[in-house]
Amino acid sequence: MKSFLKLLGAGAVVGVAAAAGIASLARTVGDMHQRGQAAGRERTFYARYGKRACDLAISTAALPVVGLVVAGCGLAIKREDGGPIFYNAPRVGQGGREFTMYKLRSMKVDAPDLVMEDGSTYNGADDPRMTKVGAFMRKTSLDEIPQFLNVLKGDMSVVGPRPDLKRETELYQGDEVLKLTVKPGITGYAAVYGRNSLPWHERLALDVHYVRNLSFGLDAQVFLKTFATVLNQEGIYVAQGDEAQLEAGLDPMLRTASESE
Repeated sequence: MKSFLKLLGAGAVVGVAAAAGIASLARTVGDMHQRGQAAGRERTFYARYGKRACDLAISTAALPVVGLVVAGCGLAIKREDGGPIFYNAPRVGQGGREFTMYKLRSMKVDAPDLVMEDGSTYNGADDPRMTKVGAFMRKTSLDEIPQFLNVLKGDMSVVGPRPDLKRETELYQGDEVLKLTVKPGITGYAAVYGRNSLPWHERLALDVHYVRNLSFGLDAQVFLKTFATVLNQEGIYVAQGDEAQLEAGLDPMLRTASESE
């Protein structure tokens, strides 16, 4: 009996010591977590709260412009072919969730999707699917203006990676999937530093760079650069080499109607 009590006492001591060790480890881990949170708080505050506040302010201020552009371009679209004004484009957003992205229709009704060898959607200057009004809207990016409504809804941000089709997200390689950890944008880092003139996977690499370096300063840089890119009409269409490859017979798979960005 005495031996049993001694054994029980020893076990209790070991148990108390183990509990104390676990508690100490938990405090250490907790302290490390708190220090990590303190170190990253300044960096993440904008991503968590400031970015959305900026989105709401800019989109609200842009509403009169949205109204004027939709009215003017909508009338021109109707006069050209009598088709619908809007093209409600299915896209993949943050977290892999699908949403409807609003655009002014720049292509002929029921135009097929021409797919490049890398899986991206063809977007060339001589694209026969594009209407005359659509060509003007593409050059000036006016077809993207309705997306300020997507920003107000919370589907998109003013600045972020341009959203892709679902079939395109299935072709992501390596860390390209990081693109889906943030909201897609009306304009973005890849959209102003290369735009459609860069190969698709190079644009995705720029999107990943943006995600990893997201900050107010970077967003402000992209936002201001957007005006120069649009005014100078930089990188609107795929490079001439890519156009030649498509024309030479690189399987332009005809899929369901869907516009490129």
